[in-house]
Amino acid sequence: MRILQVITLCDLGGAQSVVVNLANRLVKEHEVIVAAGAGDGKMWLLLHPSVICERIPSLRRALSLLNEIKTIRAMRKLYKKYHPDIIHLHSSKAGLLGRIAFPSAKIVYTVHGFDSIRIAHRKYLFLEKMLQFRCRTIIGVSKYDEDNLCNEGINNNVCFVYNGISQPLRLPESPFNKMRSYSKIILCIARLSPPKNIDLFLKVSELLPQYAFVWIGNQHEFRGQYSENVFFMGSLPNAGAYNEYADLFILPSNYEGLPMTIIEAMAFGKPVVASKVGGISEIVLDDENGYTVENSAKAFCEKICYILENKDVYTRFSKNALKSYQKKLTVDNMIDGYLRIYNGIVD
Repeated sequence: MRILQVITLCDLGGAQSVVVNLANRLVKEHEVIVAAGAGDGKMWLLLHPSVICERIPSLRRALSLLNEIKTIRAMRKLYKKYHPDIIHLHSSKAGLLGRIAFPSAKIVYTVHGFDSIRIAHRKYLFLEKMLQFRCRTIIGVSKYDEDNLCNEGINNNVCFVYNGISQPLRLPESPFNKMRSYSKIILCIARLSPPKNIDLFLKVSELLPQYAFVWIGNQHEFRGQYSENVFFMGSLPNAGAYNEYADLFILPSNYEGLPMTIIEAMAFGKPVVASKVGGISEIVLDDENGYTVENSAKAFCEKICYILENKDVYTRFSKNALKSYQKKLTVDNMIDGYLRIYNGIVD
């Protein structure tokens, strides 16, 4: 098969990680082209050399009629150039323009967290409903997404495929040596963007001064006030590898799809405490490998302390987290799910 993957931005985020994992695995047996728009370009650096890369400079998150026209033209040129068997669109903007530009019979569209449209960008919701018939399959990244798509009237060939990752890389030594004075290290990997609840993270850290709280993923310096047990480490390559030297992973968030960062933590056998949003509760199971909680500092603190202060609980959660990853969140699981969909279109 010749497979064209299209995503809005070439930054490094959860959706881009899915594209990278898909492309790098599929290129072993298929021809893969990845097209993306604006951004810092970090995604390109992670793609296998055999993956063909196509840049669409006019494809941006912000709305601009001129750029949208340029992007549709660029997409149509790509189609004429490669004549792909499958066109896989990722994220709302690429999904919108791609369904206008490309032949609908070949399109697969993954919504990387429907709440980002349903809650934060409802202006796209009407267009999503109108364009649902301009593709063969719409895919959520969780059952939660599938259900909410259907509840909003987007129910034409909708299914879900869980995100998956390869076994993460390992670091040669601990990056947290300067935090040895703290009894435990609690890690959060996320961009400083509206979906992430940085204020809640800081409130929790203030209430638990005995623990070090590490935030990886801030592309810009955080300028607010925070307690001395908080460490902002910036945007780092292979950030998921830092889980190996942390004790617990947390993710305070206002809305999510199925966070890759949680899957990375589970691949290292780390218990997770996260906000009860999106599809998180489908993989973080209460009293099994962690907890999902309401967005309150008290709720986060209670579960963090319960896990870290009870050795037997921590050991059980750690083993179960790794088992959860191995059972349904590996890149092989994800590839199998998407290939079933691709083959159904090609056949």
